[in-house]
Amino acid sequence: MRFSVYQVSRKGGREKNEDRMGYSYTRDSGLFALADGMGGHPEGEVASQLALQTMSALFQRDAKPTLADPLNFLNQAIMAGHQQLLRYSAQKALGDTPRTTIVACLLQGDSAYWAHCGDSRLYVVRGDKLVARTRDHSYSELQDALHSVVPMRERLNRNVLFTCLGSPSKPVIDSAGPFTMQGGDRLMLCSDGLWGTVTDATITEQLALHAITESVPELVEQALRNGGPKCDNVSVMAIEWEASEVASGAAGVSTQALGEEVFASTIQASVLGHDAIDDLDDAEIERSIKEINDAIRRSSSPKKS
Repeated sequence: MRFSVYQVSRKGGREKNEDRMGYSYTRDSGLFALADGMGGHPEGEVASQLALQTMSALFQRDAKPTLADPLNFLNQAIMAGHQQLLRYSAQKALGDTPRTTIVACLLQGDSAYWAHCGDSRLYVVRGDKLVARTRDHSYSELQDALHSVVPMRERLNRNVLFTCLGSPSKPVIDSAGPFTMQGGDRLMLCSDGLWGTVTDATITEQLALHAITESVPELVEQALRNGGPKCDNVSVMAIEWEASEVASGAAGVSTQALGEEVFASTIQASVLGHDAIDDLDDAEIERSIKEINDAIRRSSSPKKS
């Protein structure tokens, strides 16, 4: 398995960045995920970080070095993140549960599988064509889908979602795959801070015409300009599959020489433990929460020149 990856996250006009993203891989399987903590609810940055930590811990446990059922893994791992958020809220006696959207993609063999909850998106560009995109779990997207059947006069706010992780009701998770990959295919995961102000046509054009090290920064800058002073957090991760050459600045990964038990990840290592996802005691929960909050404080502190 060979791929290159490039990612950018910017705070925009918000007080803090509640987006989190990262990737994990074994010799024969790769997990890429992005979560967008939801404003209007407490500790969105904790929600997004905990969702990614949970998914990465399960991936490390189950990918040996492949996953037997990638779609089932994605659904179960996303649901496990939801359960961890509910547990976190109960343990901290919060008046409201931290919430997040999530989108994740698995690359295994020559196939891609993906799943999402909320309005963080995945795009697949082949050549100069947009060949796949996730559909948001928002009332406005639902309205667009139903408009030809039941015309509606009033336009709904695209920011109003009908599902997410951490909500009181069971999350809606949509999944797709297997999608057969071809060399040079480009996948992009992003938060709504990007697609909310940059069109699908522009996203497709940029990914088609330029290296991901050029297209991702340009798309992020466009989103920041278009979003203005109150621009949302903008986070983007792009992957080029079976890239023959790694562009300068991109992380080039070839897993062919890895052993069966080797696991690597840019997602902060979870202290949840492989077998503790569904059964944490109070001490383990507190240690996990402390690690998450410490990491968030470190990432938010100004870097010294």
